[in-house]
Amino acid sequence: MSRESREVSDVETPSALDFDSFYRREYRAVRAVAWALTGSGWVADDVTQEAFLRAHQRWNQVSAYDEPGAWVRRVAINLATSTLRRRAREAAALVRLAGRHTDDWTLPDVDDEFWAAVRSLPRQQAKVLALHYYEDLPVADIAVVLELAEGTVKAHLHKGRASLARRLHVGEDGR
Repeated sequence: MSRESREVSDVETPSALDFDSFYRREYRAVRAVAWALTGSGWVADDVTQEAFLRAHQRWNQVSAYDEPGAWVRRVAINLATSTLRRRAREAAALVRLAGRHTDDWTLPDVDDEFWAAVRSLPRQQAKVLALHYYEDLPVADIAVVLELAEGTVKAHLHKGRASLARRLHVGEDGR
């Protein structure tokens, strides 16, 4: 080993690396492995980011390994494999479902303006209103579905109705 390579390796030992340097050094190679396994740039990006997130969360431990790059690659490979297994199960389920006879399902006649207004509400209010008006669920059942207190459901229902009335320009008489 030359003097120069010894100096570089002494300076860049895994334990001396900060996470940012490690990430910059290893990212492309880990992403390439993830892409090779998944065949998708989008999935490879997700897998790579998740692998590095896990490395970051355990950086004190991972940085002490002889080969932290090997550890993050192994995590990425495991994540890619899990993704491929999940996709295979989903594809098999779709094939099974495709063979079943299903009735054509369409939304019943709905007021597009009303539901667009519901979708524009804060997320929790929209959920409560959808379950109340579309599913016709009582407050107690909505509370169970959304894991909220009944009082919270009532508050969201009240606020959501008031917001809808303003947005849809509905007066006191209901028109």
